[in-house]
Formats: sequence, C-alpha cells, structure tokens
Amino acid sequence: MTATTSGLTAVPAGVLDYPTAWDEQRRLHEAVVAGERGDTVLLLEHPSVYTAGKRTEPWDRPVDGTPVVDVDRGGKITWHGPGQLVGYPILRLPDPVDVVAYVRRVEQLLIDVCAEFGLSTERIEGRSGVWVPADDRGPARKVAAIGIRVARGVTLHGFSINCDCDLAYFDRIVPCGIRDAGVTSLTAELGRPVTVADVLPVATHH
Repeated sequence: MTATTSGLTAVPAGVLDYPTAWDEQRRLHEAVVAGERGDTVLLLEHPSVYTAGKRTEPWDRPVDGTPVVDVDRGGKITWHGPGQLVGYPILRLPDPVDVVAYVRRVEQLLIDVCAEFGLSTERIEGRSGVWVPADDRGPARKVAAIGIRVARGVTLHGFSINCDCDLAYFDRIVPCGIRDAGVTSLTAELGRPVTVADVLPVATHH
C-alpha cells in the first residue's frame, strides 16, 4: 500500500532485482527533476547482490568470483539481499544543496526506526550509517548503511537496514571498506526475529 506523509510518497515495491530497481529509480528521478512527480521513496528487498560504489578498492571485493554490480553512488562495496530493507528516496533537496545535512537526516530516520524496536544506535564520526556501540559483545557494528548520489538537485540510491538477513554474506567482502568493525542486524542484536515485514511500516512512518 502506497503511503503519503508530508509530501513524501512511500512505495512498497516488494522484492525487486537490482537492475529493475535501478531502472525504476532513474525513471522516478527524471520525473521528480522534471516536476512531474513529488518526492518518492521506494522500499523493497533485493535478491542477493553485491554493489560497489565509486570508492571501492580492488581488495574490498569478494575473492571467490561472486558477481558485483558497479554503481554510481558514493561509498564502497556492500551487500543487499533477503532479510534487509532497502530504501531509495528520490527527493528534491533544498537549494543550496547540502548533502551532509541530507545524510544526517537519513541517519536520524534509521536511528529512530531502531529505537522503536528497542535497539540503541549512534553515529560514528567519519563513518556514515548507523552503528551499535562497542560493548562486551564486541566492537562497534553497523546495522544500517547509507550510500547516496545527488544529480540535478534530486537524490538517488539511499539506505539499507539489516533486519533478519544472513550476515555471512558480509564475510566475503570488506563492507563499506571498513576492516576494524562488524556488521549486525536487528535480529542478532535483539535476540528475537525482526523481519522486513516488521520494519516496513515503522520505516514508512518515519
């Protein structure tokens, strides 16, 4: 069900393969740029895929020959797949465009979503995304990632939040190019199942 709040239309798109979702992003981006459509966010799941942003180094990539899709967002390599909610906000940013302020707003959205499920998260200086702070279970670990692009004043790409995905997919790569921290999920941190279906309405609300 499409939901509209404060001029933003949230479109739950189910499971879409990465190329199909990328085509849809570009179609929506053209429409928002042209003023034919209002701000829109696609909320979906991907079949398992690795995507590499413009700052990905050769040694960040999987060594087992797993296919990687190169994309034009910022950031490095990450994984998308079942059990992870992906959001692609296609938004016109206010002039003058402040990309950092936009990233902070997306981080706050994700922090608020995690808080609704009882998980306390934070930002880490110099690292995008949302993190569970270091504790007796280990070093800081990323539960949600952000990678964006802005073209003609309108955003592309977006965020992902790990709900109940198989974290072993991250073991094949250096996620987001960060070697000294882990990746986690809402399910792993809270010790109870938290699915994409659980998170979707909360993310839509925020």
